Amino acid sequence: MFDILSHLAYGLQIAFEPTNLLYAFIGCLVGTLIGVLPGIGPAGGMALLIPLTYGKEPASAIILLAGIYYGAMYGGSTTSILLNVPGEAASVVSTLDGYQMAKQGRAGAALSIAAIGSFIAGTIGLVLLMLLGPPLANFALRFGPAESFALMAFGLSTVTSLAGKSLLKGLVATTLGLMLSTMGSDLSTGISRFTFGIPELMEGIDVVVVAIGLFAVSEVLSSIEEMGGDDFVIEKVARIWLTAREFFESIGAVIRGSFLGFFIGVLPGAAHVTASFLAYALEKRLSRTPERFGHGEIRGLAAPESANNSAACGALIPLLTMGLPASAVTAVLYSALLMTGIRPSPFLFVKHPDVAWGLIGSMYIGNVMLLILNLPLVFLWVKVLKTPSRWLLPIVLVISFIGVYSVNASILDLILAIILGVLGYFMRKLDYPLAPVILGFVLGNLLEQALRQTLMISGGSLKIFWNSPIAVTLFLMAAAFVVLPRVLSKKVKLA
Repeated sequence: MFDILSHLAYGLQIAFEPTNLLYAFIGCLVGTLIGVLPGIGPAGGMALLIPLTYGKEPASAIILLAGIYYGAMYGGSTTSILLNVPGEAASVVSTLDGYQMAKQGRAGAALSIAAIGSFIAGTIGLVLLMLLGPPLANFALRFGPAESFALMAFGLSTVTSLAGKSLLKGLVATTLGLMLSTMGSDLSTGISRFTFGIPELMEGIDVVVVAIGLFAVSEVLSSIEEMGGDDFVIEKVARIWLTAREFFESIGAVIRGSFLGFFIGVLPGAAHVTASFLAYALEKRLSRTPERFGHGEIRGLAAPESANNSAACGALIPLLTMGLPASAVTAVLYSALLMTGIRPSPFLFVKHPDVAWGLIGSMYIGNVMLLILNLPLVFLWVKVLKTPSRWLLPIVLVISFIGVYSVNASILDLILAIILGVLGYFMRKLDYPLAPVILGFVLGNLLEQALRQTLMISGGSLKIFWNSPIAVTLFLMAAAFVVLPRVLSKKVKLA
């Protein structure tokens, strides 16, 4: 423990150098803006700004890019809460209760718990990163394709918490997401699937297009209809800060989401997405009033926001200790380190302590910077909801289309977003949940890749799954997640 504290002191010394403090602040500020603007995402923003790291010291370069990384995690909740416009897949869960809170006049409380929960989760994640990094990295290496497939299956089991009143409708929505994920070129054979002869669809559909189409565009269409029937009402913002009662109601969800998100983040795959969905599902399972989730329950926002941010810390473990980038964001960080002459490995903390511990020290400072940056902005952001609906809805649509177009600069993406928006509108009308579509879409590709790799390794035999204790455990947990709530609810009705 003394060694860890001495290393942390050294890292803080590196991070407190004026140049590195400036880079950390720039990274946090730019990352927050990237998070607020849909379409770019942390990986895209970091990739665009990699040229800024040329000629800089390795520690300074990684501090700048890391600031963008966790700054975007902070900022991603803003448009999700205020406008129902998720900038990336991990922000989708924040719309479920965050946007409902905003419509109820509680936008200030929603933005405040998102910022405070992110700060607490980031701090917990950093402590766990220091204490548990090497052993968790070794455990993550035990996750081969079979274990990754089981993890994705476990992630899909959260559909039961997102399905609302009808599990069947939730399964239909998830299946739609899985079908959308198959569009494009098959990675194994190169064969085109469901592209309808359109070359632009060879690479599939970007998750931002699906998320913004289903949530933002459909929300605008629904709101226009409600305005026509004089039913569309957004309550005036009563206050802009979090009350003590709301804080103590949500602190348990923040802590649980922080720990869950961190450990999910260590594992390969869609760490942030899986972590946020699982954290939401866990809170709904533990709640005595699960019916409040999806209707402005503050714990339904606090848990996924915390899990999302702590997963960012967890994802750094395989990167720094094993040189294994487990996501698009960590792959960009990996590339930046290589360009500065640093190769992540088990010896990184020994050979380049200034980089490893300077990064950890800067993340502590960055967490404080982001809290100071974001809490005062709550007052500014809630002003958005005071805009008259006849002006606000076109603004939402413009922001959404800018976000969609910025992904690939493609008109086809705009058309797809409109089509998905109309589909989302009818799904809302027929009471089909939208979140499971994103869940199936994001996990679909990972699920398929893991299954194919597993079957190639085993020669087509499914016994490989049963020979893995980790995979068997995850399958059993997935089954329990789906079956137990239904069984228990039937017993309660019979009683």
